[in-house]
Amino acid sequence: MLVYVSTTVFSVTLLLCIINFIQQCYHGTCDFYLKRCIFSIIISLLVAGWGLKRRSLNWSGAIVGTLVGFIHTFSSYCFLACLFTFFYTSSKATRFHSEKKKHLEAEYKEGGQRNSRQVLCNGSASSIMAMLFILNGGPGELAIQFHKSYLRSWLSAAVLSSLAGANGDTWASEIGTVMAKKEPLLITSLRKVPVGTNGGFTLIGLICSALGGSVVGCAYLLALYLSDQNIGISQQAFLLIFIGTFAGFFGSVFDSLVGATLQYSGLDTRTGKIVEKPGIGVKHISGRPLFDNHSVNMITTIITSIAVPTITAHLYNCFR
Repeated sequence: MLVYVSTTVFSVTLLLCIINFIQQCYHGTCDFYLKRCIFSIIISLLVAGWGLKRRSLNWSGAIVGTLVGFIHTFSSYCFLACLFTFFYTSSKATRFHSEKKKHLEAEYKEGGQRNSRQVLCNGSASSIMAMLFILNGGPGELAIQFHKSYLRSWLSAAVLSSLAGANGDTWASEIGTVMAKKEPLLITSLRKVPVGTNGGFTLIGLICSALGGSVVGCAYLLALYLSDQNIGISQQAFLLIFIGTFAGFFGSVFDSLVGATLQYSGLDTRTGKIVEKPGIGVKHISGRPLFDNHSVNMITTIITSIAVPTITAHLYNCFR
């Protein structure tokens, strides 16, 4: 249900962007839009092709990924940097100690190939925010300055937060899970649970989530610097890395809360693996079977993209 709602919002927003593109061409700014459009198509196709070759995407994932990549590239090269950093580092994280994960998770997929649904669940929130950014002033690279341009800065922070949150959660689950020396704790009760349980967390996992988010913040900063914006780079560095780090941590914690309560986790006593559906020989650990992992990821990216920029804007105004 959530995927269908998100797809509908995504499609409507995309249609509005296409109408806006036609209007801009009619009013004489077609040359700028056309050049940016061609560049965005080339970049998104190259990245999708690279993902196929590396087996990080299957064909359906590559098709949807091309559209998501085009939207981020066209709207802002800073958004492109964030998206590519998320895609590249999360793919690496998925392959980290993959042999160990294979024995822990029943849903484990060799190579971590992402399909269209996974791409949409992780990228729809940031894509919608990026398209709203286009509709509110056009594409371009923007320093986040809430006191000068609140809405565009908020939307930029929302794109960054969504991708940083997704990356932080991926790093926590893919790297933190195999690096932790102790059993994870269930976030709702703090009792020990088997490795791979939805809603479980470890200290190393929380650290990985913050680092995963901060890397995305650094990517935004680098793209902003290369775009030759006349800004106070030191102030932007602190703000962007703060947003990325906070979003990575927030996304991981929120994902754990939703996973522990609304996503089923059980231990298959025959295989010793964690499963997401009740069944014969499955011992319940936590959660109710309301959402699967993809839906939880979508909820997390949506909430993170709204909560983090709102909190950051409030803090920005308080300390400015």
